[in-house]
Amino acid sequence: MSTQTTKILVFSHRPEVRETIITAVGRRPAPDLSRVDFVEAGAIADVLYEVDNGTVDLLILDGEAQPTGGMGLSRQLKDEITNCPPIVVAVRRKDDRWLATWSQADAVLVHPLDPLAAAETVAEVLRGSAVPVVKG
Repeated sequence: MSTQTTKILVFSHRPEVRETIITAVGRRPAPDLSRVDFVEAGAIADVLYEVDNGTVDLLILDGEAQPTGGMGLSRQLKDEITNCPPIVVAVRRKDDRWLATWSQADAVLVHPLDPLAAAETVAEVLRGSAVPVVKG
């Protein structure tokens, strides 16, 4: 069994939103994936620092964060960062899913978060970003 972990950054200006996302995703979103270590970010500068240093495998951004929401931040990161890690945006309303598409996010979560759906969504995004293993 691998001891490698996946690092997921969770961004929101509200600690309770970060906690809700972390609890919903869980420490192991799927049995075939490594354990998850979460990095919490309450400010844009924290997100940019982690992304610039290449220390995270996935970002989950709160679409309702203030003063800059996760959707705008997602679009900025996707436009400006070469090999940007995959991004999941959490929105409050299903009707906001089109904005998440505009943000170039790889997936969308809708509050209230269903733990099964959140873990499955994150697992799918992580699987899609993994470097394929070539078996000979």
